[in-house]
Amino acid sequence: MKNLDTLQIKKAEIQNKMADAIKNDDSQAFAQAFDEFTNMLQEAVMAEARGLVNANDNVILAGRGVRVLTSEERDFYQKVIDAMKSKNPKQALSNFNEILPRTVIDAVFEDITENHPLLDAITFENASALLEYLYSSMDGRFKAVWGKLCDEIEEELAASFHKINFSQNKLSAFIPVCKAMLDLGPEWLDRYVRTILYEAIANGLEDAIINGRGETPNAVAPFYEPIGMIRDLDNYNVNTGYDAKVTVPVSDFGPASYGGLIAQLAVGRNGLNRPVGEVLLVCNPVDYYTKIMPAVMFQQPDGTWVSRFPYPTRIVQSAFVASGKAVLGVAKRYLAVLGTGKDGRIEYSDEYHFLDDERVYLIKLYGTGRPLDNNSFLYLDIGELKPYHPIVRVAEYVDAKLAAIEIEDEQGDPVSIGQFNENIHYYSASVADAETAGDNNEIVLTVTPNDENATIVVKKGTSTISPSNGEYEIALSSGQNVIVITSTVEGVTEAYVLVITYTPIA
Repeated sequence: MKNLDTLQIKKAEIQNKMADAIKNDDSQAFAQAFDEFTNMLQEAVMAEARGLVNANDNVILAGRGVRVLTSEERDFYQKVIDAMKSKNPKQALSNFNEILPRTVIDAVFEDITENHPLLDAITFENASALLEYLYSSMDGRFKAVWGKLCDEIEEELAASFHKINFSQNKLSAFIPVCKAMLDLGPEWLDRYVRTILYEAIANGLEDAIINGRGETPNAVAPFYEPIGMIRDLDNYNVNTGYDAKVTVPVSDFGPASYGGLIAQLAVGRNGLNRPVGEVLLVCNPVDYYTKIMPAVMFQQPDGTWVSRFPYPTRIVQSAFVASGKAVLGVAKRYLAVLGTGKDGRIEYSDEYHFLDDERVYLIKLYGTGRPLDNNSFLYLDIGELKPYHPIVRVAEYVDAKLAAIEIEDEQGDPVSIGQFNENIHYYSASVADAETAGDNNEIVLTVTPNDENATIVVKKGTSTISPSNGEYEIALSSGQNVIVITSTVEGVTEAYVLVITYTPIA
């Protein structure tokens, strides 16, 4: 039996290989690393089982991590073992009509949430054999109104509910099982199956919950994924899915700046203001130590260091967040639904892998996920996040923030970006043609800095816009136009993002 420390080191090495393979989209490297992991796990489980071969006490087994099975679970696993041991396992499993018990899936969910804090933070539902899930976008606030009896009441209520269909979205996990493991009994097979499901599902879910592109059933190369936290629910392409949100630049996590970010989460899909309790901040592990931690840690008079956000914040590290980026949002406003599908069967595969001493099986779990509305999460750019320094305001205090941003369209009418606040760095607006095609495809932007000596740079995409008499004339393209304004004073820079959606007349 291998030393426990050696096994832990080996496991960490293999998990790093799997993470690198996912980042590089290298399916062959991932398959090899996952095969290494399952072989190591089988060896460890079998060695542990042999060491407890005479232990029948459920308390002893539970203390070693072996779950006490329900009668339904034990019956299921015993039938799986009998089918696997048969002379023709493919035919035996083809006639195997037993459904994976819901309690097994619940146990997998428990393992995932205990070990993956992101999955523990969000709203996670076990849908069992359901194919559709209904949810409300009204934040729980329905208000009765006076009026005539008519069908409009039912229509208005129905419009506040949304349906998620996840019959085509599945996570597939291959489970190599050596024949020697079949002799260990149902409890040990259960432990092995749940561990494999945990490793496979947790990584697949975490990546999709952050970056998932949605569904493109009619594309040349269709894909079926959950919709990630970073995706813009109002910007969908039939071939590429939901686009990533425009990132919000963040230079510090002081109360004013951080409060400006949270204020954007406090407005729901229907324009309703909602209270925001604890917020979730998801970042890359390397960025946490090099950017987030320096931005929130400070030294107290007694010499001790503390890490404090100005608002209750739960930090989660995930390798699936891009470097230099972070996600801020209300965790419970991401809904993930997962179940076994209608059949929930285990399938035998001799096409993927077959050895004399090992057989490979496949378990499919059906599900999906999405933010409940487009304001539930912000996609942050933390590339220029500054380390924390106590602010001492003196006469020479450097203030690179803006005092105002104003926009007029080609007709001379003001374009609303909402109430400007120097601590809110992201704004959106809409412009449409007035009467004929192209008669309102330009805007005039006026930027007022707090410091008259500030250097202002305005860019649309990668193109720098030159000012004329202090105004910036910008030609709009159809769809979203991303305009970035930077203000710099004595080396201190603040950035603001405007997203102007232009709708031309065809």
